[in-house]
Amino acid sequence: MRLTIPNMLSFLRLILIPFFVVAFYLPYQWGPFVAASIFFVAGITDWFDGFLARKLNQTTRFGAFIDPVADKVMVAVAMVLVVQSYHSVWITIPAITMISREIIISALREWMAEIGKRSSVKVSWIGKVKTASQMLSLLLLLWSPAQHAWVIWIGYISLYVAMVLTYWSMYIYLKAAKDDLLHPDYM
Repeated sequence: MRLTIPNMLSFLRLILIPFFVVAFYLPYQWGPFVAASIFFVAGITDWFDGFLARKLNQTTRFGAFIDPVADKVMVAVAMVLVVQSYHSVWITIPAITMISREIIISALREWMAEIGKRSSVKVSWIGKVKTASQMLSLLLLLWSPAQHAWVIWIGYISLYVAMVLTYWSMYIYLKAAKDDLLHPDYM
């Protein structure tokens, strides 16, 4: 394994997770801001690792593996914390939807790669917009400044936009794989 700058950024995201959780539970008024800031830094490193991997020609197989793992773990942890914090079905349903979609599509991609058809379920622009909306919603809902209720409402709206895009992108991926999934001769 080559330890490249992009791979170090992915590792940084994984290392930030316990600090993110501790900051979230700090019994201080500034705790949510620190947690949201750590989440923001993690999101920026996600963008930078892909950009730098391409720019510096440092793409690796390990990087292709660790980058989405770090992203999905950080987002899943953020979703769990937001669900726990808000105690609301209106947050829980989108969170369950998005976490479930990640598991389903990850399994689908792995299976499609196994049969040599991974390119038919590659990341689409809808998935990228979904991720941007999801990250914005989580950032705002983690921060949740009591004095600015409009921030929380933008977080809710972004969460629901992300949920709609989650269903849409999952439909597109499953439709692309439909013939292979329903083929009776697969063993």
